Amino acid sequence: MSDVVWRPEDDPKIRPPPQEGQVYRPDILDIIETTLDGLSRELRALSLDIHDHPELKFEERYAHDVYTAFMEKHGFTVTKNYLLETAWVATYTHGQGGRVLGVNSEMDALPGIGHACGHNLIGISGVAVALAAKAAMKRLNIDGKVVLLGTPAEEGGFGKVMLYDNYDEMDVCLMCHPAPGPRHSISLSGCLAISRITVEYKGHTAHAGLSPWEGQNALDAAVLAYNNVSLLRQQIKPTHRVHGIFEGKDWAPNIIPDHAIMQWLVRAPTTSEMEDTRKRVISCFEAAALASGCKVQVTIGSVGNEIRQNKALGDELADVVLKRYGTIDYEWGIKSASTDFGNISYLMPGLHPGFSIPTIPDGGNHTTGFTEAARSEASHDACLVVSKALAAVGMRVLTDEAFLQKVKDTFEEDKKLRA
Repeated sequence: MSDVVWRPEDDPKIRPPPQEGQVYRPDILDIIETTLDGLSRELRALSLDIHDHPELKFEERYAHDVYTAFMEKHGFTVTKNYLLETAWVATYTHGQGGRVLGVNSEMDALPGIGHACGHNLIGISGVAVALAAKAAMKRLNIDGKVVLLGTPAEEGGFGKVMLYDNYDEMDVCLMCHPAPGPRHSISLSGCLAISRITVEYKGHTAHAGLSPWEGQNALDAAVLAYNNVSLLRQQIKPTHRVHGIFEGKDWAPNIIPDHAIMQWLVRAPTTSEMEDTRKRVISCFEAAALASGCKVQVTIGSVGNEIRQNKALGDELADVVLKRYGTIDYEWGIKSASTDFGNISYLMPGLHPGFSIPTIPDGGNHTTGFTEAARSEASHDACLVVSKALAAVGMRVLTDEAFLQKVKDTFEEDKKLRA
């Protein structure tokens, strides 16, 4: 793997040779490229500003203000504090009628490690796609609308799901995500469906030395549940993920704990598979309660769908990338992670490619190494490349009615494949 993954010491100027052939509407792509190359320094400053001010889910007030000021400066109509305190919408309309291109910008960071998932890059990519589309629409007199939605709380808050209503007018929605991968590769892999589960055990306190037999140990129940799940992992598919943590308070070694909480995540390649594995995981929790004599309450929280990459949109992205920028893969990106954009891809035609940035060994997403990687010059350049390709896809949606119909037909066909 170390020979494949893009490392900081690798020369970013080395690119794969482009494939032969013409992209759709090269005049549009030329405007996109010229626009974003001209805005590169401004976008990098925006990215670093966000990176230097990490904020947790639903607390992205600084990012909200910086992004909305930036979009207003560039001629977009902005609605601040849209439905959620830190959500926002920036729109641009040209002419009468036309189609609606939707784009997402994420903002939140992670506890203790800042922008270790590269949301500063995701944020400026959404901005870049919107600005490039505006430039092309204005220059070539293309009717339509661009809606850039600033979405809070991707890291565990399901912010996009809370903003469902604002997706109604979009014909498609686009965004991207950085990750480790081969040099200059853009990934069309998906992600895993996810379910959050809270498990609460209630027992009875007792003196741990004097009369432990009088207690029901809630911590023992949690430990049993943890071990049960560890054993279950031998019998679940390698593409499935189950992971959890303990929570408790007022614990002391000389008191039998009467209360314990666990937070769990269950993931699988499809929502249907996830639900099947979740049933088996819940049996592990219930068995632990029976063995320990404790009561258990299992609460199923938010459910995130897997990303359903729209094939028509993905094929168009691949065509642009292979002929102008780099390589396409289907194995990297955020394949084994999860995102609330999966729910959006169930709602409407969507595309969420990953794009590789140079990372150190063991420095993938959600590590301090990735925090540093997300602010490098090479990562910024890679972000602009995928943004150019996404803008080209978006402009085809706005200008090619037959293509948009194919996108919609593909979406309807995919709905039939969901279990």
